Amino acid sequence: MPSPPLIGITLDVVETDHRKVVNAGLAYAERVSNAGGVPVFLAPIAARIPEYLRTFDAFVFTGGDDPKMEPFGITTHPKAKPLHPIRQEFEVGLLKSLSDRRPHAPVLGVCLGMQLMTLLSGGKMDQHLPDSLASHEHHKHHAHPVFPCDADAARLIPTGQVWSNHRQAMLGAGLLRVIAKSDDGVIEAVDDPARPFYVGVQWHPERTEDSRLGQGLFDALVRATRD
Repeated sequence: MPSPPLIGITLDVVETDHRKVVNAGLAYAERVSNAGGVPVFLAPIAARIPEYLRTFDAFVFTGGDDPKMEPFGITTHPKAKPLHPIRQEFEVGLLKSLSDRRPHAPVLGVCLGMQLMTLLSGGKMDQHLPDSLASHEHHKHHAHPVFPCDADAARLIPTGQVWSNHRQAMLGAGLLRVIAKSDDGVIEAVDDPARPFYVGVQWHPERTEDSRLGQGLFDALVRATRD
């Protein structure tokens, strides 16, 4: 029997009382385990990226706070809550290294993870949905429908209800392909058709009850390690 694939999962970084603490929702690991993978949380240490590339079969980039936009040539919105710089440096570095050295490794980006994937591909971001979207509250601690953009996308992202929690959204996908949207036009999922499995979703599949749009995405990620 082949060994189950090792799936690296990114961690948030929080600094309190001059201490840096890492954490992530256990649901990410549970979904990976349910899919048949071995979940491993990744310490956000940039120097370890080459070793992570050699060790892990696939990666999950988890949700979190807002990207700091200056590295992408834009001023960060004053109402944004930037993620810790250690986390941003690590995850941007890991995504770039995957693109350069292991483009065939399966990647699933969740919420913040999708946003970083898309920004690195030249996408543009709406940094504060309350300024531009009347239905912004539907995306904050809320379930709402998503719709695939075409029949090909529907094989991975069918119409269904997802659980979201975000205050920012992508306005364009850059070099990536938009594969799903919500009924108010928010980009909900992207992929890179040139890579075997490089998928980002704006919702939280680890907290989504619809198995096709929740557990099913982790199943597809693990399955892609065996294809």
